[in-house]
Amino acid sequence: MTSFSGFYKLSRKERLAKIKEFAGLTDEEIKVLESPDALSFETADRMVENAIGTFQLPLGVAVNFVINGREVVIPMASEEPSVIAAASNGAKLALPEGFKTGATDPIMIGQIQLVNVPDAKKSAREIIAKKKEIIKLANKPDAPMVKYGGGVKEIDVKEYDTPRGKMLVIYLFIDCRDAMGANAVNTFCETLAPEFEKLTGAKARLRILSNFATERIAKAKAVWKKETIGEEAIEGILDAYEFAAADNFRAATHNKGVMNGIDAVVIATGNDWRAVEAGAHSFASMSGRCMPLTRYKKTKSGDLEGEIEIPMAVGLVGGATKTHPTAKLAVKMLGVKSAGELAQIIAAVGLSQNFAALKALSTEGIQRGHMELHARNVAVAAGAKGKQIDEIAEKMIAEKNIRQERAAELLKK
Repeated sequence: MTSFSGFYKLSRKERLAKIKEFAGLTDEEIKVLESPDALSFETADRMVENAIGTFQLPLGVAVNFVINGREVVIPMASEEPSVIAAASNGAKLALPEGFKTGATDPIMIGQIQLVNVPDAKKSAREIIAKKKEIIKLANKPDAPMVKYGGGVKEIDVKEYDTPRGKMLVIYLFIDCRDAMGANAVNTFCETLAPEFEKLTGAKARLRILSNFATERIAKAKAVWKKETIGEEAIEGILDAYEFAAADNFRAATHNKGVMNGIDAVVIATGNDWRAVEAGAHSFASMSGRCMPLTRYKKTKSGDLEGEIEIPMAVGLVGGATKTHPTAKLAVKMLGVKSAGELAQIIAAVGLSQNFAALKALSTEGIQRGHMELHARNVAVAAGAKGKQIDEIAEKMIAEKNIRQERAAELLKK
């Protein structure tokens, strides 16, 4: 396994050299990472409307991850201190076995809303009776995803009574292969909507995917040995987990800790972090109240086992993943060949991130480590530059007085 011990102490040039060797990056690709303008305005102007510039986030790498026996260095885009360090530490403490992961098929759900339905029950029966021929109609050879083995795999119908009358909702279960799938799902919905109108005599309104990707699940599991983290840490993490399982307010923050890691990888790879967030929080609330996305238990040998199960709608084709130069590099660094593999890595990061947060919260408290890492940001905000940043940060940490006012005082000395 490649040693990344002390990686955070290296200069930027040394870090890049190590990542170049590990991920097999070219000199030109390293230049992209070195450039503050990797995303040109010309590209940005074609990615969004009314572009006026670009907005950067720090890009770092989480190390120490072994996933299904493969060592992975994980690019993460985040502005929050301690996120990358925590993920790396959680992964290190899970060595040598690391994380075992898996994922379901990349099935996304599209919805077609039918209103003004003359006979909802009859229409629902007819749709189910004819679903095989409807699926065949949808999966034409030139339809999105079909030539890659994807396409519409199943159809379901739900009936709702609303204040405006009967409503039918058609559910299309679509295999999106290595795409996130939003555009393809929407295309299928738009294409099939007129067929359902003819069949039911109803009016099609919304025709769009759902971000509640219950059929597209990524899973990760790890065991942290009692000899490595200590029995007191195991007891603390189990108590913290039970708090989240019992209390909505704690569960929301527990899951935010999971998403700290997940969002950072989703953003770095050019995927839709808003869609992933929407799906994750809906999934956490399926029981009727917010529940933790991770679960922990003690093994028979007294070790701590953690696992995560989460919707993960990410892709390797389309969108910013293919247009943003840094996102393309991030995918290359991960060495993934499928959207499912990417989803599994992201799930492992979420679990590691959450483990590290619970360990800190239930033992030393979150502020100590977080504020020490935050000290550099405070120094910069006070006006420190270059070597001053670390000098001021170290003084504030030693004093246990990490405030912008104190940083400003130290700058004047």
